[in-house]
Amino acid sequence: MTSGADWQARVGDAWAAEWRRTDRSFAGLDPALLVAALDGLDKGACVLDVGCGAGATALAIAAARPDVAVTGVDLSAALVAAAEKRGAGRAAFRVADASALSGEASYDRLVSRHGVMFFDDPVAAFAALRRVTVAGGRIVFSCFRARALNGWATEPAAALGIEAGGADGQAGGPGPFAFALAGEVERILAAAGWADARAEAVDHDYVAGDGANAVDEAVALLRRIGPVARAIADAPRDRQGDLLERLAALCAAKRSGDRVVFPAAAWIWTACNPEEPA
Repeated sequence: MTSGADWQARVGDAWAAEWRRTDRSFAGLDPALLVAALDGLDKGACVLDVGCGAGATALAIAAARPDVAVTGVDLSAALVAAAEKRGAGRAAFRVADASALSGEASYDRLVSRHGVMFFDDPVAAFAALRRVTVAGGRIVFSCFRARALNGWATEPAAALGIEAGGADGQAGGPGPFAFALAGEVERILAAAGWADARAEAVDHDYVAGDGANAVDEAVALLRRIGPVARAIADAPRDRQGDLLERLAALCAAKRSGDRVVFPAAAWIWTACNPEEPA
């Protein structure tokens, strides 16, 4: 289970250090998410990127639509600092808890790339997000589908003999697969007052490494990001070498040309804030 507190500390720091590699791993999903995020977006719209990480999605929207205002929020100060550094003023970023946003409705579009699966109380969080969204505004977010469809998570765990852990959906608590079950997500959105919720299934390559040193790149990512990262970090020093050798062997086996690729499966959800209060 990965909590919001983890993003404010160890997990957020790791993602901030590895943002170039994590952006590469999501590159196969980004085009579909961007199309959904931009669909029907009016000139002058205000966009909020929820759990913006190092800013990839916010900056992609700002680049595609310089006529809209984009703000990204994240729990991790390290990730926000990374986003600000790479953003060069093209979007605004701030440290904030998206589940506790308040104030008048001011955002026309909410967007998130895998940033909404870590709320302790998802219904309350999505209700708070809806309250800062204008009537008729929309939310667009991506999240992982079933763990079994996401080889980037299951295959390294199996190779290292590590329990991948947790049930899909809310039974597993906050974490990467908390929104894996479409029926649960639909119920959460409805309970939070969102309407017309729809999900699109997207399969994509999870590129863990590329280039001449693709295997080394993949090992560098997976030893810090994902389900085996903590187990490797917490293992006794004399055990870490064996674990890293196993991980390198798996990555070598997954290499195709100059890329190390694992399967990944996501949902892209859209929903609307009703014109009339729910």
